[in-house]
Amino acid sequence: MPNSVVTRFAPSPTGFLHIGGARTALFNWLYARGRQGKMLLRIEDTDRERSTAAAIAAIIDGLTWLGLSWDGEIVFQHTRAARHREAVEQLLAAGKAYRCYASAEELQQMREAARREGRSKLYDGRWRDRDPSDAPPGVKPVIRLKAPTSGETVIEDQVQGRVVWQNSDLDDLVLLRSDGTPTYMLAVVVDDHDMNVTHIIRGDDHLTNAARQKHIYDALGWAVPAMAHIPLIHGPDGSKLSKRHGALGVDAYRAMGYLPVALRNYLVRLGWSHGDQEIFSTEEMIATFDLPQIGRSPARFDFAKLESLNAHYMRAMPDAELVAAMEGILPLVAGGNDLASIMTPALRAKLVAAMPGLKERAKTLVELFERSRFIWAKRPLSLDEQAKALLTQDARTTLARVADCLSAVPDWTGPTTESALRSYAEDAGVKLGAVAQPLRAALTGKTTSPPIFDVLAVLGRDESLARLKDQLPLQSPPA
Repeated sequence: MPNSVVTRFAPSPTGFLHIGGARTALFNWLYARGRQGKMLLRIEDTDRERSTAAAIAAIIDGLTWLGLSWDGEIVFQHTRAARHREAVEQLLAAGKAYRCYASAEELQQMREAARREGRSKLYDGRWRDRDPSDAPPGVKPVIRLKAPTSGETVIEDQVQGRVVWQNSDLDDLVLLRSDGTPTYMLAVVVDDHDMNVTHIIRGDDHLTNAARQKHIYDALGWAVPAMAHIPLIHGPDGSKLSKRHGALGVDAYRAMGYLPVALRNYLVRLGWSHGDQEIFSTEEMIATFDLPQIGRSPARFDFAKLESLNAHYMRAMPDAELVAAMEGILPLVAGGNDLASIMTPALRAKLVAAMPGLKERAKTLVELFERSRFIWAKRPLSLDEQAKALLTQDARTTLARVADCLSAVPDWTGPTTESALRSYAEDAGVKLGAVAQPLRAALTGKTTSPPIFDVLAVLGRDESLARLKDQLPLQSPPA
């Protein structure tokens, strides 16, 4: 297939890359990659007052973290203002745009009249065919498009189907403001044309824009790209997505400990389906993604599904890679710098060795970090309330005997310590759990952990015996 498909992701840098924007970027990326095409990145920063460098950096960082690469250089829309004005001059010369001198007061009166009469069309076209010599002195006009006033505007949308607007309901939209700056509507059309965009994939909150932008394309004599307007993401209860539902920046999901591969997999299934398949490799996504499979109803965000996917990918990830991923979020996690400051090759090796037991129950990297805390915690351990309650005087006396038993183990491994503890429990006439639970509390400070024999193996002889000693009664137990 020739390199003919060109998509674009075009965020406005007035805030972070939110989850809906990330899904839009993913859909554009998959559609282009699946057809050996290109995805371009354009920062729509014509609103200079609200556009910030921090937001631009967050968008770029978010896309990079998600693994969504773009082709070519980033296009910054505000740098193309001269080209936008050039297109308007072309429209003026062809009689397809005009100067409008309506005052703010007049425009307000038109809006009020439209509301009273129940009309969606706000501007009454009073300067559309007026002689320019009528222009009031000293007033800088806006430039408006001379939009069609009869007939229909039709978009054959690849998600929404055939969408029709009556032209009598659509305004002569402003192309250039009175200060000569281009409007969003104009800039998007000129940029998409100049960047050879073939497919516009964006949220369905832009659907009405599609009709207005088609008028600009038609006036300039340009082909209209194929369009696909994706339903927005709602919360689990069907209401508009809010922060409590998950309307957060991509950076927040990273800080919460989600893997980019899991978030990608979750987002691709948010409104798109391929049979009943839930787990997709990147290659499978690229091979199977297509626009007609996107549903027309709003997708519902579900943290439980995201957590389940994340847990799946964590369990499947090689242990060394999982440790590296955990290290990557340490600056974002409370207490993460404590671990980063003491990280050594030996400690990293301990963490890798502990991963099989740690990752079985963890759903996020943050949970994994918390579950690993016992490995690198400073002595004496801080015990949680349940562990404190478990370590009664009798339990500590038992631990003293267990410590004597373990200190005699010659070759310290999971199996050898297990054999020693089972022998001790059998000789003492108690169940293994009666030994393992206080031992777990003393070694980890908690009542839940990976299997106790794995804990002993990861901590090693010296650290395990030292931690036990910290919890023993002051007097040795009777023989």
